[in-house]
Amino acid sequence: MIVRLLALLTLLLAAPSAAQPRRAEIEQAMQRATRFMVDEVAERGGYVWTWLPDRSRRWGEMEAGPGMIWVQAPGTATMGHLFLDAYHATRDDAYYRAAAAAADALIAGQHASGGWNYFIHFGGPEAARRWYETIGRNGWRLEEFQHYSDNATFDDAGTAEATQLLLRLFLERREPHFRAALDRAVGFILASQYPNGGWPQRFPHDPRFPSYSRHLTFNDDVATENVRVLVMVWQTLRDAELVEPIRRAMHAFRLTQLAPPQAGWALQHDEELRPAAARSYEPMALATHTTAANVRELLAFYRLTGDRRFLTGIPAALDWLESVRLPAERVRDGRAFPTFVELGSNRPITVHRRGSNVVNGAYHWDHDPAAPIAHYSQTRAIDLDQLRRDYAAAAALDPEAASRDSPLRATRPVPLPPTFIGNVAAGSDFSAAARLEPAEILRTLNSDGWWPTPLATTSNPYAGPGPRRPVPGDYRQSQVGDASDTSPYPDRNPAMGISTATYIANMARLIRALQERR
Repeated sequence: MIVRLLALLTLLLAAPSAAQPRRAEIEQAMQRATRFMVDEVAERGGYVWTWLPDRSRRWGEMEAGPGMIWVQAPGTATMGHLFLDAYHATRDDAYYRAAAAAADALIAGQHASGGWNYFIHFGGPEAARRWYETIGRNGWRLEEFQHYSDNATFDDAGTAEATQLLLRLFLERREPHFRAALDRAVGFILASQYPNGGWPQRFPHDPRFPSYSRHLTFNDDVATENVRVLVMVWQTLRDAELVEPIRRAMHAFRLTQLAPPQAGWALQHDEELRPAAARSYEPMALATHTTAANVRELLAFYRLTGDRRFLTGIPAALDWLESVRLPAERVRDGRAFPTFVELGSNRPITVHRRGSNVVNGAYHWDHDPAAPIAHYSQTRAIDLDQLRRDYAAAAALDPEAASRDSPLRATRPVPLPPTFIGNVAAGSDFSAAARLEPAEILRTLNSDGWWPTPLATTSNPYAGPGPRRPVPGDYRQSQVGDASDTSPYPDRNPAMGISTATYIANMARLIRALQERR
């Protein structure tokens, strides 16, 4: 009896359970889901973020139209990375072809300067301009979309992620057209870099666009992502031309830090390295989340270089963050730090808005924490204790030990990891389903080959410019204004639809399941 039980237990442990589908089942589901995305929703190989099932409406960060694809994650470049990850996990050439098609879509929309804008419109410049003059111009809180500009942007890592995809594809099979587009993209990053090492948000400068786009920008990891791209290109292609721009970029973080007692950073700094304002809800102020992020980057730079100068400003930055911690009665959900801090006074700043749309509305700031805008958090959660521990650990290492594994010290090319996306979180389209285990992922794939997802955000269709007189109602803390506002907002009765972020999250989890079975 015991022998039989042991034998049965052995069989149960060896056989895949309901929670552990077989490799063939996983691969079949991945293939079905990918065929749907490639054959049914892709636009010349590119993607937006979400679609209604009949594709009558579609969205990136704002509503898109036929002929448009989105560059920002989780759009075309992210999908390309996921396809390449799937190729590495399965060696199924269909995934490589899908990744190459996504890259070709990006190349088709690559700006003449070598970078990318937020989206690509295959209808051409006039179609893109019409989108800006209608949907873009009326997105009250999305000021970066209110102006057409014939240039490219580093915002939201679109250019960085597209460049990384071109690099990965070129390294895969050394196809010349990927190298040519990659060289243009790297040339864009180098040409736009300031002598002090920083980067503007957009390049080349377009006088029709607000001047803040020229400021040295940390917001949305502009500088961080550019350093990361250049290091990746250096470690794989060993282009000696990149060494000096990488070094200069890292030291820009040191140069822009303010002196104690306000030893932090702003979202952006002007040509004199002073904190500067940007969008109308981004005042001239120090930013706590940017300061915490830059501290983490300085720690990373020390491990890349062994240069202890990257550590010298960190204690003062951490002390400044401690000095602006909110009193306990103002802390909600662990958010213990104000987003913005006034220069000189060290007082928290709160941004508010009045009006009902982009025509009659306006943003303003003061020191009153009541009624903050909701679409741009006015408080932040920062693990200051962890930052202090990370600093202490780095400071305890001598330069040789700190940088021993740095790709900058390698004497030969360092390959990139085969998986770029990993087990990603919900995604930035705000509509991805919760993370699921493989069996549930397979179960929820519908008969058409896509994962039904509640589209958590929607938007008002374009209905013309908003009225000059505010529409009655309280729009101070809403995501959207009156019916003329085309900004996305939470949908209380979400429609089920198609989501790239759901596809990416589910596929990444299935890829990891395949890797676990090796």
